[in-house]
Amino acid sequence: MASSSSSPRSGLLYYAGCEEHTHEPHFLEACFLCHKPLGNNTDIFMYRGNTPFCSKECRQEQMEFDEGKEKSWNIRSSVRKSDSNKSSTSKTVRSDTVAVA
Repeated sequence: MASSSSSPRSGLLYYAGCEEHTHEPHFLEACFLCHKPLGNNTDIFMYRGNTPFCSKECRQEQMEFDEGKEKSWNIRSSVRKSDSNKSSTSKTVRSDTVAVA
């Protein structure tokens, strides 16, 4: 008789049993930035689809952070492009005739 712990099916049942005991918080339970609980009958300020904030100030702070990140990414991206353009345009090609004796 095989033990129930070696059965592939028992592993699935065990996993399903564990799932009941873990609590994944709902994305609207707390402010994304300060983690303040978002209670009933309070305004929720959304940003980029499904990111909740408790106030206009928290949302604005996140927006400014994201804009700064995007600007630095764009600057790094343009620097890389200009570096690759400089390296390809600064190559010297000689077209002299060489006589071999």
